[in-house]
Amino acid sequence: MKTEVVASEKVKAFDCQHFINGRFLPSQSGKMFQNINPATGEVIGTVCEGGKEEIDLAVAAAKRALSGPWKRMTTGERIAVLRRIGDLILERKEELARLESLDTGKPYSLSLTLDIPRAAYNFHFFADYLRSVGTEAYQTDEVAINYSIRRPVGVVGLINPWNLPLLLLTWKLAPCLAAGNTAVIKPAEWTPLTATVLAEICKEAGVPDGVVNVVHGFGPDSAGAALTEHPDVDAITFTGETTTGKVIMAAAAKSLKKLSYELGGKNPNIIFADADLDEAIETTLKSSFMNQGEVCLCGSRIYVERPLYEQFLQKFVAKTKELVVGDPFDPRTNVGALISEEHYERVMSYIELAKEEGGRILTGGKRPDGLDQGYYLEPTIIVGVNRNCRIVREEVFGPVVTVMPFDEEEEVIAQANDTHYGLSATIWTNDLRRAHRVAARIEAGIVWVNTWFLRDLRTPFGGMKQSGIGREGGMHSFEFYTELTNICIKL
Repeated sequence: MKTEVVASEKVKAFDCQHFINGRFLPSQSGKMFQNINPATGEVIGTVCEGGKEEIDLAVAAAKRALSGPWKRMTTGERIAVLRRIGDLILERKEELARLESLDTGKPYSLSLTLDIPRAAYNFHFFADYLRSVGTEAYQTDEVAINYSIRRPVGVVGLINPWNLPLLLLTWKLAPCLAAGNTAVIKPAEWTPLTATVLAEICKEAGVPDGVVNVVHGFGPDSAGAALTEHPDVDAITFTGETTTGKVIMAAAAKSLKKLSYELGGKNPNIIFADADLDEAIETTLKSSFMNQGEVCLCGSRIYVERPLYEQFLQKFVAKTKELVVGDPFDPRTNVGALISEEHYERVMSYIELAKEEGGRILTGGKRPDGLDQGYYLEPTIIVGVNRNCRIVREEVFGPVVTVMPFDEEEEVIAQANDTHYGLSATIWTNDLRRAHRVAARIEAGIVWVNTWFLRDLRTPFGGMKQSGIGREGGMHSFEFYTELTNICIKL
């Protein structure tokens, strides 16, 4: 395993305040918490810790803004604002990418080429898509006409994860604003920086005060709980861990809020013997270890048809060992640091558990030599486990994959579906009939064939079972962020 040690980029302190009703504000309690750079373990700034008081202020501002200038904007004016937000994100691309890597520990090259451009595209896409959003109309013989109109759902709480902070925040905020809603954002406490800058960008782009609000803080007994329980919040969209989703659902039930969830995943990567081996390995390296494996869509359960199994393992292990683990700001780095010490210890505990379950580590499984500061872990490949092992069944959310052989199509379909998750899957085969046949039987919200992470934003995105509720993307986003009223006119 290659490791690189370079002097971590020296940074100034970044202090994050709440953004409420168009102004940056400290917490009323005066409470602060530290923001840690996972690549070094060093403090890079402080963050205001919000709670019920700040959420109350933000929700009140958002509710007032629903009937203010934002409501009176024409569709064309709102489209112009959304496009301007996307343009400003691109104008500040290098700055935002740097902040994203400081917060998350991911390679700067990844932030610069994936996270920030996609964040801008989310706004550009939904600005363009807004022009085509319509409803339905029906004529009942010569008796009546029915037609539907859309209106904003109201104040929406956006609870954001830490793995792809700006990308996933804009994936929620862009359609939320396109539909005419107002928002209260609760960023993940580990990654406050780009959400804070995005609030500043929204104001510069012409978003009226109160439409976009950001409250920093934690979940239980903090800003997150206050947001999900608030009676004036009409909908909650959450991306994160399944257990947290259940807690939010219980809190939201008190006022019957609309919910949209994208939760955990334990995604299968099925490789048949007729697949293009080199292409499958190249893409599997990404689907296993991109963003340190901290992607809900990562293919962490790899199933390889037995005739190809040994050859796949040999090449996959060799390519994995070539990945460079190191400083996020070193251009040679492929794999950065895990998000926090707490998460690092959690991932390491799963590796130890896999050994207890009879697993063999073919590569990785430890901190890289020479990287004593920060939360680094070598990309890890585990074999020798079965479908009942916890390392196979539970989401690790790190650069850790299991590889298992299979013999029959029916066998691998059964194993792929043997999970309470159902977010995504990948199938590798050059047999057209098999591709369609197997894809239709996999219990997942999205199935890729001979590719991974290839997205058309018009298509439905979300999970089955305990991987989520609802779908977003294209018209599916507007179904969540709007309410429909049917109007019946007797002729």
